[in-house]
Amino acid sequence: MRPVTMKTRDDSLKIGDLASMFGMTARSIRYYEELGLLKSNDRTEGIHRRYPGRNVIYLKRIKQLKAYGLSLGEIKEFFDLAEADPSGERCKAMLVRTYEARIRAEEESIAAAKARLDELARQADLVRAAGSFFSCPGEDCAACPDGEFCDYSSFLDELAAPPEKADGSGGDE
Repeated sequence: MRPVTMKTRDDSLKIGDLASMFGMTARSIRYYEELGLLKSNDRTEGIHRRYPGRNVIYLKRIKQLKAYGLSLGEIKEFFDLAEADPSGERCKAMLVRTYEARIRAEEESIAAAKARLDELARQADLVRAAGSFFSCPGEDCAACPDGEFCDYSSFLDELAAPPEKADGSGGDE
């Protein structure tokens, strides 16, 4: 962001100056205006769009909320609520609820990642214990949690089954 001195009579900024302050394109500024997130003054005689200084605060808030993962649609809801509730209390409460929901989602994501890490560590231990890349890591395949995927488990099951008699009946009788 580069500092811009607002030297106009009404403290407004040209679109390029506003965009430059935030490392954005003029197109992004216009898009935010189309969404209703920013407000411009009537165009000047030179047909230049001017933005009141309060848009600096709006853009700071937009960038912050986007950084926390909110969509522009969600951000628009906050802006609309803030406009309808000048006290800001409802908007503040809604933002706290949104952040709390994001915190829960991140915690769930961390728990899932932890479970994947634990499984990778278990697999690494099994591979370390194996005689070679193709050998079964344990002698007790029936208890192996990977038994359904292990070729050895079905082979051992066949070995453990009683032999079939010539007449098709199984086992000793």
